[in-house]
Amino acid sequence: MDKPTAMTPEWITIKGTIREGHQVASGIAKDSPYSQGTIEMQTPFFKQRGLDISSFFPGTLNVKISPYKFKLCNPQYTFELVKWNLGSPAETFSFSFCQVIYNKGKYTGLIYYPHPETKPNHFQDDSTLEILTQPLDFIEYGHSIELNLNPTEIDIFSD
Repeated sequence: MDKPTAMTPEWITIKGTIREGHQVASGIAKDSPYSQGTIEMQTPFFKQRGLDISSFFPGTLNVKISPYKFKLCNPQYTFELVKWNLGSPAETFSFSFCQVIYNKGKYTGLIYYPHPETKPNHFQDDSTLEILTQPLDFIEYGHSIELNLNPTEIDIFSD
């Protein structure tokens, strides 16, 4: 069976809620050491490795899926020890394509997963997915959202 793409329907769907993140990915946090935002700073490094995320908004949607948790098991992309900022240690990142369903629209997205074992700070819990996608009109914290996820790349489970 082919992996799900925007053209195939073999997805698992999970509901979640938009929650506020650390606002470091987008660079809008007042105390962020990365005024440009980490996503914008990382984009050329991912592109050099074969993943162009420049069409997505340079920030993440934080989607809380509790009571469920997730584990990326076979992501489409994993980039080991990316040195994207001179003042930070190298980090490992994984990505899995997904679909974002919001306000009667369906949008291409990517799960953005900075591996916690290499990430210096600004951690997410294991029930919050960070999603890269295009800007979504009228989205706000607390809004419900659905995600279509690739079941060959991510496990969704509860305790």
